[in-house]
Amino acid sequence: MQFLSSHWLAVVVVMLVLVAGVAAVKLLRQRDRIVRQAAELSRDVEALNDRLWALADSEEHYRSLIEAQGDLIVRRDGARIVYANGAYAALLGIDEADIVGAVAQPRRVACRPALALEGGARVFDECLATPDGERWISWVETVVPVALGATVLQRVGRDITARIAGEQELVEARARAESANEAKSRFLATVSHEFRTPLNGILGMADLLGDTGLEPEQETYVRALRISGEALLGLIDDILDFAKVEAGKLELASESFDIGLLLETVSELMAPRAQAKGIELAAYLAPDLPTHLVGDADRLRQILLNLVGNAIKFTEAGGVGIRIGNEDGMIAITVADTGPGIPEARRQAIFEEFEQIDNSAARRHEGTGLGLAIVRRLVLLMGGSVGVESGENGGSLFHVRLPLAPSGEAVRPAVPDWRSKRVLIVSGAPFGAGFLCETIAATGGSATLAADAEAAFARLQDDGPYDAALIDQMVGREVAMNLATAARMAGVAECLIMLSPLERRQFGSPRDAGFTGFLVKPVRARSLYARLSPRPAPLPGTLAIEPDAGPSSPEPRQRIRVLVAEDNEINALLVTRTLERFGCIPVWARDGRKALEAIEAGLNGTAPSFDLVLLDIRMPELDGLAVARAVRTLERGRPEQARLPLVAVSANAAEADKAAALAAGMDDCLAKPLDRAALQRWLDHVSRTEALVRSA
Repeated sequence: MQFLSSHWLAVVVVMLVLVAGVAAVKLLRQRDRIVRQAAELSRDVEALNDRLWALADSEEHYRSLIEAQGDLIVRRDGARIVYANGAYAALLGIDEADIVGAVAQPRRVACRPALALEGGARVFDECLATPDGERWISWVETVVPVALGATVLQRVGRDITARIAGEQELVEARARAESANEAKSRFLATVSHEFRTPLNGILGMADLLGDTGLEPEQETYVRALRISGEALLGLIDDILDFAKVEAGKLELASESFDIGLLLETVSELMAPRAQAKGIELAAYLAPDLPTHLVGDADRLRQILLNLVGNAIKFTEAGGVGIRIGNEDGMIAITVADTGPGIPEARRQAIFEEFEQIDNSAARRHEGTGLGLAIVRRLVLLMGGSVGVESGENGGSLFHVRLPLAPSGEAVRPAVPDWRSKRVLIVSGAPFGAGFLCETIAATGGSATLAADAEAAFARLQDDGPYDAALIDQMVGREVAMNLATAARMAGVAECLIMLSPLERRQFGSPRDAGFTGFLVKPVRARSLYARLSPRPAPLPGTLAIEPDAGPSSPEPRQRIRVLVAEDNEINALLVTRTLERFGCIPVWARDGRKALEAIEAGLNGTAPSFDLVLLDIRMPELDGLAVARAVRTLERGRPEQARLPLVAVSANAAEADKAAALAAGMDDCLAKPLDRAALQRWLDHVSRTEALVRSA
């Protein structure tokens, strides 16, 4: 029994030893794991410390960058500031250490409308009162998330006080410039009025003096006087037109107009100037061009007049040719001349203001140098382009391209069928002869050109019969008559002499000289077609009218009473004498009040009534506009009386002045110097109206 007890005791001891050993091993293992974990934690702590240092360094770096930028940064939770940088603290005048937790707001002086951006941000500028004075801040405001899903309102601002001050300076400078421009416009309008008033007297008196039967030497002086006055008037018009374009006050019309009629008008206006220099002016309108276009006819006419007038001024021999056609859907206008040409170095400069081909002190041609500048600006306003080319041997070609669309009235021009007709053209003109050939070719006819009399005689003898011959007076009167005889002997049915208006007056009867008729240069296509196309025989008792026969003598009319309201004695004398020569009875009123009293007396029947009233716009007592409004008011109380024609006569030629005159009740507005032809048209209108009233 004792032995067994000892044995079990030993077993128990061994078991205890084993258990203790196992526990010791486990403890050792746990210790090693703890040591490893401690080492790992130590390394993590060290890494975290490194990251904290890096973050602190990065924060300090970015903080220094932000502070260096000068931007203002603030975050608010409601009204309470949760973060703000030093720049924002300085804006409030608070120490940076005390800014967090504050609820202070800068006082707003002014604010501009906010602009919303994508993502919910918004941008706005506001003026704030600060310890350093008022400052403009441009803010970017956003909502940003923070810890635990909360959000705060963040504003980042930049001081734009200097920029706002610069903008204000620009606004003030622009206002000053606009004010100066307005003052310039008023000055030009005033100067225009003051210039035109004496010019009206100068040119008008020159006309009256020219009608008094002067000696040849005196006629030369009067002609020089008128030419000089017209040149001065042209300079004034150029300066005013340029000022209107430069100021951006020129508004383009968009109306239907007859392009053929416009070209004929320009040709007829410029032809006397060309013929006075002994050079040719010719015009050609392409037959495939629509008859009517949509645009500003007045400005297009001004472009043509400036280009053609410039070409005539610089051309001493040869001529000037105008061509209007269609090119790639654009209206293509070319004005060519046989002048000296333009040096390549000057071809762009001549379109600038106050530039001329020759800017030297010894230049031959005077002028402001504004004509081509006005052309360029008008063309650009119309959405077109303008340029110039010049040949090696002289001559210039100005080309304009304009996007003018056909109007609803546009039709194909009427062109006769001349497919069996042969026409001989005798002319050495540089442009007109070629244009006539093209005009005839458009009908299907055949045109043969002879540049001189010798070639013409040869053509008549060798080329068989021609249906018509067109002979230019430039070959000489005697030679032209000999050619007419030769043409008649060769069986030519129609032999026409081509004459300028001056030559027409001096030539005598074309039929007595052996011609069947005449055409006035520059020859219009419609006149040529009408003259050479078959015409029905005139009815018995009627007279056949020659095409281009010129204006007929004015119809006899009863004497018209015209009231002339004009405060300038010279202008009043000019208008009254002109009216007397037209067979009228002029009555002069020195100011607007006297004019209104005279008109009212005529309407009341206490004095003879007037058939026409010419009202100067600027007059003492009452101006012309006030008189017109008063007259229309008087007429409304007398519906049984006919409307009295009121025509404004103004030295202010601007469109705004014309519009004001029409709005006041005027029927028309004539510019000074007074155009005799325009006055004649009004007298004819009044005369026709009276004739209708008497026959009713």
